Amino acid sequence: MRAKLVRIGNSRGVRLPKAMIEEAGLGDELEISVRKGEIVIARVKKVREGWAEDAKLMAKLEPPGTWPDAEPTHFHLYEHEWPMEDFGIKDE
Repeated sequence: MRAKLVRIGNSRGVRLPKAMIEEAGLGDELEISVRKGEIVIARVKKVREGWAEDAKLMAKLEPPGTWPDAEPTHFHLYEHEWPMEDFGIKDE
């Protein structure tokens, strides 16, 4: 679809058809960015959106809770013990 920029004060804007707004799931607030010479308009994602799906995916991975493309950390590579003093417990 082609559109024209219209004047809005000192700025310019574009009118989006209602059907296109509904199909994209856009609300009153938008995320606008520029990528490689293009203006990208996207809906604002809700806080923690997609976390439940990610948690389900992580639970299925082996070993559980690791992403397949994640670099192992020192914690993953070497056995780690938490000092009991960190929890207010004195070692006897």
